[in-house]
Amino acid sequence: MASGVDRAIAAFVAGEPVMVFDSAFRERETDLLWPADAATPEVMRTLRKDCGGLLFLAIGNEIGELFGLPWLQDIHSHPALVKENPVLADLVTNDLQYDTRSAFTVSLNHRDTYTGITDRDRALTTRRFGELTGELLASGADGEAARAALGAEFRTPGHIPVCRESRQGLRTRQGHTELAVSIARLSGHSPCTIGAEMLQPDGDGALAVEDAREYARKRGIPMITGADILEALGIDE
Repeated sequence: MASGVDRAIAAFVAGEPVMVFDSAFRERETDLLWPADAATPEVMRTLRKDCGGLLFLAIGNEIGELFGLPWLQDIHSHPALVKENPVLADLVTNDLQYDTRSAFTVSLNHRDTYTGITDRDRALTTRRFGELTGELLASGADGEAARAALGAEFRTPGHIPVCRESRQGLRTRQGHTELAVSIARLSGHSPCTIGAEMLQPDGDGALAVEDAREYARKRGIPMITGADILEALGIDE
């Protein structure tokens, strides 16, 4: 296993951040990532201030299956909903520049949040989701019990967008969602990762990979690529 991936795994084990550049052939973006259950207001503040992109919660497909969380693309193209809301037919997702499928599922707020948007509120939503999924996966809870536990603590819509890994993971989709949950799995965490895309200071493009590496170097954050993760897992690009 590459030493860079070893360092990234060690960082996640310790609840510390990792940076992942996907590929020069995909979104060409670097994400700053933490284990979801390590989220604090300070973590959310760093993601908000240093990244500039969307804060998102990446979850493994097994979590999506456990809770029965649908992909929004499937909801928005459902014939019954399109018939009831014709504008959905005009808004159909059929022209993604980087993929054929969107990873977004529902957005969440913890029920103990106020607006849900503050660093403290978003940290609570993120941390408790990560903790709850770990607890449910460890206990072997079934879908009905898992959905009840989720609903007892969370509501939708909310201020934490959730992205669900594709059913075959990195073998069929090598996006930031799949890369993020892979690091969590390799570190022994439940596959649940909070992150954000790093943008240029003016926000007009992704942060150049050289600038991302300099950010990582100054802060001692392990930075790896999608190819590094695929190699560590023995998956062909």
